[in-house]
Amino acid sequence: MAYHNHHSHVDCIRLVPIFNHLNDEQMHLIAQSANEVQYVKNELLFRFGDKDDTLYIINNGRVRIYSLSESGREQTIRILHPGDFMGEVAVLQTEGYHSNYAEAISETSICRIHKKDLDQYLDRYPEIMRRILSDITKRLQLSEKQTVQVSTEPVEARIIDFLSENVEDEKNHTYVTLPMSKKDLATYLGTTPETISRKFSSLEERGLIKRHTQKCVEIFDLDALLFVSS
Repeated sequence: MAYHNHHSHVDCIRLVPIFNHLNDEQMHLIAQSANEVQYVKNELLFRFGDKDDTLYIINNGRVRIYSLSESGREQTIRILHPGDFMGEVAVLQTEGYHSNYAEAISETSICRIHKKDLDQYLDRYPEIMRRILSDITKRLQLSEKQTVQVSTEPVEARIIDFLSENVEDEKNHTYVTLPMSKKDLATYLGTTPETISRKFSSLEERGLIKRHTQKCVEIFDLDALLFVSS
């Protein structure tokens, strides 16, 4: 169950590229409008159709954005990590509604800023809007890149790229907790669950990874794994 903590959250604000150009006084001002909310694993931050009037900043944990087809199949769109944000559409339009779902895939801490508060900061600090638009542009480029990858890159390269983007520990042993089921991962990467299983087995046989559970994958040498996909 989400619970709220209404204190100043300068550290959370500082994490986000759209705010980190501001000086300390300006960050403190924005932090006064932020409230922190804690979510447990699998808890929804918002649903399709909910009013979109809040900027969400990931402070700790991870969030999965997904859509739901008419048949009830989930399609993962992206995974957000600390420093990422969502809800920027609320900044750009007067009244909007969420077109997707957002789910905490671990215990997660979120800083939230309401649109009415954000609007006054955009008037005072127009650089924030420029950075929001820059971030949206980057997301569109990543989306295009993913489309190209699905149509041109071998499945194994797509799997390796996905693993490297979701690493949790970059010491001698690197672990990845898969943020979705094998079926969802297959749709996300544009392949089938059977192909995912075969490719994972192949990487395991070559001593590059080890599957400890359905969701936990250990990478023995991240550089070596990335070399395979290059």
